[in-house]
This record gives sequence, C-alpha cells and structure tokens, in this order.
Amino acid sequence: MKTKSLYFFWDYDLSEKEVVNILKTGNKTEKNWIIARILEYAKWDDIWKYLSLNQIKEALPSLKINPKFKNIWQYAVNRWTNAN
Repeated sequence: MKTKSLYFFWDYDLSEKEVVNILKTGNKTEKNWIIARILEYAKWDDIWKYLSLNQIKEALPSLKINPKFKNIWQYAVNRWTNAN
C-alpha cells in the first residue's frame, strides 16, 4: 500500500520518504524541484522540517519560482545569514 502523499505534492504521488530521499540523493534538478515546491506550498513549520537554511541559500538562485516570491526568500536568507 502506497503511503499518503504530502499535501504540498497534491498533484504527484510522492511519499514523505521519497521526498526526503530526493533531497538527500537526487540530482540538482530533482532537488531544486522539491525545494521549490516546499518553499511555495508548504506551511512554515514544514519548510523547516524538510529544508535547512543552507539548502535554501544554495538552491535559491536556480529555483524556478515566482520572481517576487524568490526576492522575498532571498531577502530573508540574506538577513538571516548577515550577507550583504
């Protein structure tokens, strides 16, 4: 029996185990797709359950997400890491 998909992957049949596995072992394209979905659709606490600040910082320039949303995340990451 297949494990229930995560709510932020409502349109894909991905379990939590599969998402975590992709984040650990997937290629850059796969990881970026997962990270983008989490940043765009997951609840705040769930973002931090699956992602680290470093993962977000590294992936952010390559993510294909709404530019306004991307700018907000970039601003936040810069503030949190004291980057200029």
